[in-house]
Amino acid sequence: MTLKTKPATLGKAERQAQAKASALAAQQAQRRRRRVMRAAAAIVAVLAVGGLFALYRSSVGGTPGAGGGGRYAYQVGRLGPGQQAIEFTLPSTTGGQVSLASLRGKTVLLYFHEGLGCQPCWDQIRDLDKSMPALTAAGVEEFLSVTSGPAVLIAQKMRDDGLRSVALADTDLAVSRRYEMNKYGMMGDSRDGHSFLLIGPDGTIRWRADYGGAPNYTMYVPVDQVLADMKAGRTP
Repeated sequence: MTLKTKPATLGKAERQAQAKASALAAQQAQRRRRRVMRAAAAIVAVLAVGGLFALYRSSVGGTPGAGGGGRYAYQVGRLGPGQQAIEFTLPSTTGGQVSLASLRGKTVLLYFHEGLGCQPCWDQIRDLDKSMPALTAAGVEEFLSVTSGPAVLIAQKMRDDGLRSVALADTDLAVSRRYEMNKYGMMGDSRDGHSFLLIGPDGTIRWRADYGGAPNYTMYVPVDQVLADMKAGRTP
């Protein structure tokens, strides 16, 4: 006689354990899918921000002209040669105020730079100070540097570095923003970059060079290069 056996059946406890295991596996799979989706969303967000930043840089840093070449290529900001310089009055490191109007009748070279914390910027002033005979020969009658920061700290830095020229304190970047000098540097728009502005006796801009923008973010230019670029790009 052949014995027939009934198929094994799961007890209640076993069925509950199996259901819990299935639910746990489903939850884990769902969590993995969520992590993958979050990671993908983060990557897309980073790429989007990068694209927007590149667009922003190209729009604010985009210029109607450029000059120089190689390592010391420069951009030319929107308020450039042929346009009337914007009047301003700023505190100076020698005390009192200096206005652009007071310099009318002279050829003035302005150097806008990043300021405190950027030693190459101060080295630039040092070498320009030493090269005043060459600047004079190039037609420059007044040389002034402009940067943000309190006038007292800028004056202290000028003394510490033995710099002889006059520096102006554009503490809140009000003047720099009007000239858009804060759009060509490595600090976003919170500081100036490395820009030169030559203003003629009649108040007309004769030459502009914004060296501090992307991709090189130049913080120092040899004086010979500055003079050569000024000679090549200067307008009558």
